[in-house]
Amino acid sequence: MNLASIPSPSSGVLEIGPIPLRGYALAIIVGLFFGLWVLNRRWVARGGKHGTSWDIAVWAVPFGLLGGRLYHVITDYQLYFGENRNWVDAFKVWEGGLGIWGAVALGALGAWIGCRRRGIALPPFADATAPALALAQAFGRWGNWFNQELYGKPTDLPWALEISEGPNRVAGTYHPTFLYESLWCVGVALLVMWADRRFKLGHGRAFALYVAAYCAGRGWIEYMRVDEAHHVLGLRLNVWTAIIVFTLAVAYIVISAKLRPGREEIVEPDQDAADDGAAKGVAASTDNSTDSSADDSQDDATDSPETRADAAGSDGAKAQADEAGSEDSDDRGSISRQS
Repeated sequence: MNLASIPSPSSGVLEIGPIPLRGYALAIIVGLFFGLWVLNRRWVARGGKHGTSWDIAVWAVPFGLLGGRLYHVITDYQLYFGENRNWVDAFKVWEGGLGIWGAVALGALGAWIGCRRRGIALPPFADATAPALALAQAFGRWGNWFNQELYGKPTDLPWALEISEGPNRVAGTYHPTFLYESLWCVGVALLVMWADRRFKLGHGRAFALYVAAYCAGRGWIEYMRVDEAHHVLGLRLNVWTAIIVFTLAVAYIVISAKLRPGREEIVEPDQDAADDGAAKGVAASTDNSTDSSADDSQDDATDSPETRADAAGSDGAKAQADEAGSEDSDDRGSISRQS
C-alpha cells in the first residue's frame, strides 16, 4: 500500500465559466510564453534587439506545432487510421500528441525563415533558444498529467502517479515519466546556461548541447514507458531516435569546435545604422547631382543662341571698325603723296 502518491486530475478540462480550457493546451501555452520570455532575455544579452525573438517566433512556433503533430500522427498512425478509428481525430491537437523531434525539426525551419527575413544567422539564435526550449518542454510535459497519458511502469514508490480507470488504461500507480522528463528538461536548461557562460559556446554548439543532453534523458525515460509504440530490434522507435540524434549532436559539437572555435561577436546587424548610411548615401548622390546640374546649366547658358548671336555681333562690329580704320589710313596716305 502506498503511503504517498501523486494524484491525477479527474478531468483534463478546466471549466472557467462557460469556457472549457483543456489542461494540455494550457500547459503548452504557458510553456511557450515562458520560453519566449527567456529567449528574448538571452537574445538581448547576446547583443540582439528587444522584440526580434518574438518576430522570429511568429514563424518558428506554428512550424514547430505542425511538425510535432505530423511526427506524432506518422509514428502513431494506428491511433487515427486503424480499425474503428476516426482520421479526423488527427487534427485534434488539444487532446494531446506532439512529438518533440518533429517540433524541433520544423520549428528550426520556421526559425531559419524568420532569421533570414531579419538578416540574422540561425546558429547564434539557436544557441539563445536552447535553454528556453528546454524550459518550455518542462512546462509542456504537464499536459500529459492532465490527460493521464505517457506514464511508466507500475511502481509503489512514494512519488508514484495515480491513474484512474479509463479508455486504454488500467487503474493503478505508475512511474510519473512526465515528471521525470519535466525535471530533466529543467536540468538541461541549467546545464546549457552554465556551459554557455563558462565556455562561451557559439556557432550552434549550445543548441547541440541541449539536443544531446535531452536525448540522453529521453532515452532512459522512454524505456520506462508502457504505452503502445512501434519497436525496432526490441527497442521503442523513440529510443532509436534519441540514440541517433544524440550521436549527431555530439559529432556536431566536436567538429564545429575545430572548424569554427569561439563565439560570434555580432549576432544581429544594426539595421538603424544601415538605414542611416543608406540615407546619407542618397543625400550625397542628390547633392552631387544638383551641383552637376548647376554646372550644366551654366554651360548651357554660355552656349545659348542669344549668347552666340551677341558674340557674333561683337566680332562683326570689330571687323567693320578695323576696315574703317584701314580706309582712313589709306586716304591720309594718298593726300600725303599728292602734296
